[in-house]
Amino acid sequence: MSAIPSEYALGNTDAEHERLIRQAARLAPLTERLLLDAGIDRGQRILEVGSGVGDVAMLAARIVGPSGEVVGIERDSSAIARARTRASDGGLSNVSFVERDISQVQSAQPFDAALGRFILQFVPDPVAVLSSLSQLVRPGGILVFQEVSYAPLLALSAHLSLWSACVSIARDTVERLGAKPEMGVALHRTFQEAGLPMPTMRMEVLLGNSADFTLWIYDVLCSLRPQIERNSTSLEVLGDFETLPGRLQSEVVQSNAVVPYLAVVGAWSRKPAE
Repeated sequence: MSAIPSEYALGNTDAEHERLIRQAARLAPLTERLLLDAGIDRGQRILEVGSGVGDVAMLAARIVGPSGEVVGIERDSSAIARARTRASDGGLSNVSFVERDISQVQSAQPFDAALGRFILQFVPDPVAVLSSLSQLVRPGGILVFQEVSYAPLLALSAHLSLWSACVSIARDTVERLGAKPEMGVALHRTFQEAGLPMPTMRMEVLLGNSADFTLWIYDVLCSLRPQIERNSTSLEVLGDFETLPGRLQSEVVQSNAVVPYLAVVGAWSRKPAE
């Protein structure tokens, strides 16, 4: 099974971890709704891959309750340490985190479900990863993933030149680094090529215009900035980077517009019974 590329595009800094926490707070209702609709329930044993600082695993742990169990897989040691601390601080004794590459996941006991958010876009072969993970899920068990699609972001903000330029640079950068910016829509094909039934799918797009809402794209660019500069991509089209947050918000307010947060595609399917 293909592993995650050696360098995560957005980095593993403390600042990136804080960005992930802010992002997770915004997306929590969407992810919780997806997991419940997919059939994640109390008492289940869940495998969560690409845990980062633990938000999706902790969300799943609250759903399955004390009688259930969540095992989170993450290969970045600093993220794992943060996830463990956060779970302990949150009083969640039914979630554990294992420092391991996604290509090395093993379990003597099958899981009721495997899930992940924003992880398949970063692996070279999502079909192979999904196929391998399905082997760890019991017959009739659930596989559920959320991924992004940049296309709606660009379409919905085409009238905002600065904001659109930011989204375009972010999209082009992650794609240049080997990620798949349209992985969300590709989940339809990916599930089937991995030997799973055609998934149930949905796309959700949050819209808003408050300062904390509109500046998520600036957050992403801050995490991507070392990679952008390393690849000699110019940020001059965005003007002074330090004043970018204010100018982004001003553009949205002056246009009396709303902007999308992320276009999040969820997909779930049940492993065929043997």
